[in-house]
Amino acid sequence: MSKADEPRVNGQITSASIRLVDQNGNMVGVVTAAEGVKMAEQAGLDLVEIAPTAEPPVCKILDYGKYRYEIQKKAHEARKKQKVIQIKEIKLRPTIGEHDLGIKMRNVLGFLEEGDKVRITLRFRGREMDHQELGYQVLDRVQETLKDHCKIESPPRTEGKQIAMTVGPK
Repeated sequence: MSKADEPRVNGQITSASIRLVDQNGNMVGVVTAAEGVKMAEQAGLDLVEIAPTAEPPVCKILDYGKYRYEIQKKAHEARKKQKVIQIKEIKLRPTIGEHDLGIKMRNVLGFLEEGDKVRITLRFRGREMDHQELGYQVLDRVQETLKDHCKIESPPRTEGKQIAMTVGPK
């Protein structure tokens, strides 16, 4: 947490009046900031500005160190649950064998199960460019194999000396 993100504590609270919540969660009401700080000191805790944009700002009496620890713990849990979607790439050739294509499709299905997107590229060499229909036939077989397991995000299209398509998990 950067310094700008941290809530204001005790003497840092600049508002003349605040809406105060005590350490038990009970609403005390609208009081001056000085009274709130005095009540927090009596309880041996800190006065922390919870909702600075409210009118008047909402402040709570609590242990600031414990409060910061809880916020950091929640942020860490949220980061841990995030799944970064990667784009994996599978490269094919127009003359690929049936068995080799099956292995590549098994890899694609594995990537899709992990939640990743897959870019399937079919590269042409030399005079193979004259027979692009062979490449489209291979990609049609790929689409037929994958139709139940994924959604096609971008259909096959020619990009220079290759044909590319992207599929993602359902």
